[in-house]
Amino acid sequence: MSKKILVVDDESSIATLLQYNLEQAGFIVETASDGQEGYDAVLEKKPDLIILDLMLPKMDGMEVCKALRLQKINTPIIMLTAKDDEFDKVLGLELGADDYMTKPFSPREVTARVKAVLRRFTASVEELSVKGQDQGYEFGPLRVYPERFEVFLREETLDFTPKEFELLVYLMENKNRVLTRDQLLSAVWNYDFAGDTRIVDVHISHLRDKIEDNSRKPIYIKTIRGLGYKFEEPKTV
Repeated sequence: MSKKILVVDDESSIATLLQYNLEQAGFIVETASDGQEGYDAVLEKKPDLIILDLMLPKMDGMEVCKALRLQKINTPIIMLTAKDDEFDKVLGLELGADDYMTKPFSPREVTARVKAVLRRFTASVEELSVKGQDQGYEFGPLRVYPERFEVFLREETLDFTPKEFELLVYLMENKNRVLTRDQLLSAVWNYDFAGDTRIVDVHISHLRDKIEDNSRKPIYIKTIRGLGYKFEEPKTV
């Protein structure tokens, strides 16, 4: 069954170009011309992937991405921008985007990225599901259930973006092992962001804010100076 792609871009020439090339690649493509229309289309049409422009009328791409993740809609998002701005890149990924492309781009590159993100997303969901069938992870009052996409701390349910959740599970799977930022980029984001290890640091910071009693004195996610990070099971909680 063909995958459904939603393209949200207020430049009709770009939307038309993307629609044509993605349809040629075998996808079903819907379009929206502003952020609000795009947000509504996600809820109504339930696409398999969203290509989302950063600069949009009514709601910009960041607002749309954040609103979808707050609704626990985990559909993969590729963010587009005309600005080659590193801050935008980190912020977009921080809010839950799965990939990021700067205009101008070639239609072939977009098609390749769409296929890669869909492949990674499907593999990640299947892998987490298989692992979760047999076990959750429990460290003191912290419990994580990969299959159900659930995290509890002292019976309180915690909310995570998909990438935060995937990063937490990966750290837990490799507890007591020092992982470099590059290793985490490769494992969780699946490809190299040209040395943008700040993306890892931002997500680690968010994890600590959510699971640590004192994020400045973490007992779970330890910084190993000059190397990276390590997840530890605390001796006392």
